[in-house]
Amino acid sequence: MIRIASYNVENLFARPKAFQTGVAFNEPIVNAFSEVNEILGQIAYSQADKNRIIQLFLLLEIYRLDAQGVVRRRRSSNPRWAWFRKNRGSFDVERQNTGIEIIANGRNDWIGWVEMSVEPTNELSIRLTARVISDVQPNILAMVEAEDRPSLVRFNQELLGNQFNHVMLLDGNDSRGIDVGVMTTNNFPVGTIRSNVDAEDTTGIIFSRDCPEYQITTPNGNTVYVLINHFKSQSGGGGAKRKRQADEVRRIADRHVSQGHHVVVLGDLNEGPADVNATVQNFSSLYHNNSPLIDVYGLPAFNQGNRPGTFDSCGIRNRLDYIFISQSLSNAFTGGEIFRQGLWGKRQSRPTNWPTYPEMQRSEDQASDHALVYIDLDI
Repeated sequence: MIRIASYNVENLFARPKAFQTGVAFNEPIVNAFSEVNEILGQIAYSQADKNRIIQLFLLLEIYRLDAQGVVRRRRSSNPRWAWFRKNRGSFDVERQNTGIEIIANGRNDWIGWVEMSVEPTNELSIRLTARVISDVQPNILAMVEAEDRPSLVRFNQELLGNQFNHVMLLDGNDSRGIDVGVMTTNNFPVGTIRSNVDAEDTTGIIFSRDCPEYQITTPNGNTVYVLINHFKSQSGGGGAKRKRQADEVRRIADRHVSQGHHVVVLGDLNEGPADVNATVQNFSSLYHNNSPLIDVYGLPAFNQGNRPGTFDSCGIRNRLDYIFISQSLSNAFTGGEIFRQGLWGKRQSRPTNWPTYPEMQRSEDQASDHALVYIDLDI
């Protein structure tokens, strides 16, 4: 029997400050970060681009307005939202009377970027994240929103007592330190690894992070290809991109199944169905048109508990975390569960629809605002 789990841990040791202030407030900051880095990456900057950069830098508090309403640099050793990193070349000048002027005319004039400022996560939250994982005891664990591989290694060593023998994470397309990785226990070696970070369609780059493919061998000698995902967030909508991502996952799964491989697709897909009898339209390629995949939520042996979702209040629209198995694994499926004991959500009072760790006394203490989802396979 093997246990496979997916867990969005919301970063382990350090998390962007904008992610810790509540969705209603931080969404403009997150959107500004994405927009300004996209503009900064352009070959040429128009005057409209330069004006927009200044507006976004003011929102990110890289710049400030002085008492006369003139744009100035904000100097801080601990910025509220973002660092502006400049390595080479000239980007802007600050003139005494007129303030900031952007003098770079495109990406070739300078080297630098905007980086989100981070702060340490709550120590109790980190320890409860480890407790969730220790209580579930997965053999294969997909970690979503992990900073980097050194952070996963440190977390495994210092908080999990080296529960896992193999730790791997590939940098993806997100510059904010929210990547996906995998950890496996003894006798579950990781073989070949394939990244899809550069996968493109006619619109452009497909994956917001990546869809890494991990070849993992079980103690019985069976091989499972684990595809870990973190689809585009709901900030600004994003449904069209999540559809593109689901379509590409389907193509990858089809390739494996055509080669006779067992496949598990899992992770935070960032969209829930409208009701319990529906599936997400943007994910139709994962369900229909002779899909080789099975959503484990529809299997009788899967235990959803008192609520159908995995995020925050756990309503059906908050079913964001998924596990799909290839049809070749259907007879091996023995059960699964949404494990919510480390989840509090945004509410003020303790949840009553599922048991929670007594150490949690408020939302800030929760292990994550996502539940862990796991399945058991007899292979």
